[in-house]
Amino acid sequence: MKTLLNTLYVQTQGAWLRLDHDTVKVEVEGQLRLQVPLHHLGGLVLFGDVLCTPALLARCAADGRSVVWLSPAGRFQARLEGPVSGNVLLRRAQHEAHGHPGRSLAIARHLVAGKVKNLRHSLLRSAREADSAQTEKPLRDAARLLADILGNLPGAATLDALRGLEGEATRRYFAVFPHMIRGEQQFFVFNGRSRRPPLDPVNALLSFLYALLMNDCVSAAQGVGLDPQVGFLHALRSGRPALGLDLMEELRPVLADRLTLTLINRRQLKEEDFHLRPGGAVLLNDQGRKKVVVAYQERKQEEITHPLLNQKMPLGLVPHIQARLLARHLRGDLEAYPPYLHR
Repeated sequence: MKTLLNTLYVQTQGAWLRLDHDTVKVEVEGQLRLQVPLHHLGGLVLFGDVLCTPALLARCAADGRSVVWLSPAGRFQARLEGPVSGNVLLRRAQHEAHGHPGRSLAIARHLVAGKVKNLRHSLLRSAREADSAQTEKPLRDAARLLADILGNLPGAATLDALRGLEGEATRRYFAVFPHMIRGEQQFFVFNGRSRRPPLDPVNALLSFLYALLMNDCVSAAQGVGLDPQVGFLHALRSGRPALGLDLMEELRPVLADRLTLTLINRRQLKEEDFHLRPGGAVLLNDQGRKKVVVAYQERKQEEITHPLLNQKMPLGLVPHIQARLLARHLRGDLEAYPPYLHR
């Protein structure tokens, strides 16, 4: 249970929330675990089997506080809002920012900067852990190239130029990705990103984790009241959750890439967890998917300190915090969108 940015996040299964005068009380198995003055809260986010009394729901609706229900894995399920809601104004601000070239470019620039900084952090971490100079040098060289790209971001005058720099950073990063792989290198061969379908086990693992992360980011956008289809870095396309893709960019290295390396390097995944399909596609089989989902949920429970809020929280709440920070920027409460920088 965490109160972050005036929002109460409840992940403890079986928790029961009730209203006692003007205080929200959270009980688990009959024991009081938390109490928060209602006026301190702007909303509730409930994961999985969390109960809320009708009186509390009615009060939240009447006061304009949102209540969001997510599955235990973080999939968006429902949202309660009262008769008067500011979310239409938030979505209007989102659409206006998308239609304003300068504002859209500024948000996209911060998204890309966050991604490139986290890519670079991952490279430097692997360089420190390298067991030979032949492995360390390419990683540090790539990190220097990414630093140069970061320096060029302020000069990108168009979205296409910005996307070009983001693409170049991603190419440089994946060019040295094999140097970060230490487990069963004969099987976990990586020759660059391949999608739809993935053509090797590493790409199969990356693509599956990216799908899980995108679901979390779409849920985060929906939970805040943003339109997940309208992004700033990714172009609009029918059926494409552009904002979900935007939010996941800075989190790919943190929640997906590092977990991919951990699962491979610690030999938690093996050849028997993958399935080779006719035509060369490689996919996780049922056994492999179960292992990855469990590891992903465990990764999301790891506690970090958010660099902007300076508060400890599970890593899995970061997409929700970032969506809320983006909403604050769109409303005019923050001068710029602050990306998540992992440490």
